[in-house]
Amino acid sequence: MADLTPQNMAGKLLAEGFARNGPDAAALTDPIADTPMVVTLDQLRPYDHNPRVTRNPLYDEIKASIRERGLDAPPAITRRPGESAYIIRNGGNTRLAILRELWSETKDERFFRIPCLFRPWPARGEIVALTGHLAENELHGGLSFIERALGVEKARELYEQESGQALSQSELARRLSADGFPIQQSHISRMRDAVQYLLPAIPKVLYGGLGRHQVERLAVLRRACERIWEQRAHGKRTGEDFHALFHEVLAMFDSASEAFSVQRVQDELVGQMAEQLSVDYDTLNLEVDDNESRQRALGSEPTPATAHPQRPMATTPARSPSEAAGTPPYPAPPLSPAVTTASSSIEDAATASPSPDVDRLQGHIVSPAPTTERLQSIQRMVADQLGDALPDFEANVLRAIPVQAGGLYPISDVWYIEPGLDAPERLRVHIAQFAREIAEEAGQAECIEPTDDGLGFVCNADALSANAHSLPILARAVLTLLQALSAGYLTAPAPLSTLDDLRLTDALGPLLQGRRDRPASDRLSDTGLVKLFRLLRLARRLLDLEAGANSPTAT
Repeated sequence: MADLTPQNMAGKLLAEGFARNGPDAAALTDPIADTPMVVTLDQLRPYDHNPRVTRNPLYDEIKASIRERGLDAPPAITRRPGESAYIIRNGGNTRLAILRELWSETKDERFFRIPCLFRPWPARGEIVALTGHLAENELHGGLSFIERALGVEKARELYEQESGQALSQSELARRLSADGFPIQQSHISRMRDAVQYLLPAIPKVLYGGLGRHQVERLAVLRRACERIWEQRAHGKRTGEDFHALFHEVLAMFDSASEAFSVQRVQDELVGQMAEQLSVDYDTLNLEVDDNESRQRALGSEPTPATAHPQRPMATTPARSPSEAAGTPPYPAPPLSPAVTTASSSIEDAATASPSPDVDRLQGHIVSPAPTTERLQSIQRMVADQLGDALPDFEANVLRAIPVQAGGLYPISDVWYIEPGLDAPERLRVHIAQFAREIAEEAGQAECIEPTDDGLGFVCNADALSANAHSLPILARAVLTLLQALSAGYLTAPAPLSTLDDLRLTDALGPLLQGRRDRPASDRLSDTGLVKLFRLLRLARRLLDLEAGANSPTAT
């Protein structure tokens, strides 16, 4: 290699450098690991899906602390791929809003330049960010019920975009828990109801902080009233559908959450339903209360029982309505039939290994009353709370004669009257329903009208499509019997009808027993007979209550 001369060396040193062929980078790429950095308020914006939409209740305290001490806990930040601004990663939107206020008020640099921890945008960034904000807000200051509900609904949307399919509530609960925001499936159901049915009508009340328990009561009230509306509005011409009516009534109460009353909503809703359905307000209100009680029991979390022993009677039973009024309670007779229902496991046992006991058990089920282990657990839980004994159908069948029949009010014991039913208003509702179901067997359900006095119903012969004498034997016999049972107990005498001309002696035998040549053709079914027995039992108790007789053996 030849030695460089001073002239050659000077020429190389003065030569032009290498030229850049590619474009200059407009900005540095984000770090690929957690990295501390300083950002300004101009570079940072709040998280756009932040579940909190109302002012943090601790806002003023947090602001005073930051003004005095500075930012003790800088928020974690991140950045979506391709975007220029950084966003709050998981909690810190309140602190960011306070910093903007303090910078505007003081122009102090410590409120403008913020030391933060940058965390890279993950593969599931939107879901991770949302669940992070939900969890962080839950820990600091808390979210209102509706804010939490909206956040969970947004999470559902993101999860369904991720999976490409709709998610069940249990799967949504599982995924939220896996991503750091555990929540019960039952809460998700109530949240969805609140977003779908309550938020459009009472946004001020909900954002004002209406709590979970009141939201749950509203949800139970809506479902109970909707079920009753569907039953009673069938075949009637009403001015609007139930959803529109519920929204209109609820919107009337969209004021301060402190003054909100679920009972006032119920009173107004039941009043308008009674007007549109042409039903007595008190009767409708009793039905709503009864439906609500069932739904609360079904929606609660019962403690599963490990065994089903025959429990002894409680030493101090719960006060019944009669006891509260200063009269002795009305207990079940010692040999009363069972109150519980037979589960499907009975049928399984009968199929698997027939035995005389199982055969006898099957023989006492007139028509199955559907039940589940969960429902039986609820019944045991309610009995424990009330201090009542809950006899076991399977255990008692060998020493008593229980019967079972399905319907709107399933019968598993003809004789025993539950304390919650032992009041004239409730008894009339049940009696009228059994009368209607008995008449329905003969195709004459429209002839039964509920009343507020008497036994709770009247048989309206004017509703017949043809003259009573031309009806089939079964229909004529059913209507004659129901007319005979109810007509003499009204406050005002019932007007005479064509049914009064029919002879009960001609109808009663075939109706209850059948005919000699055709024993089963024109008589009540076994289920109808059980309902008739129950109707008579409740009617006797009703008359005893109104006459002031409280003895369980009064005749």
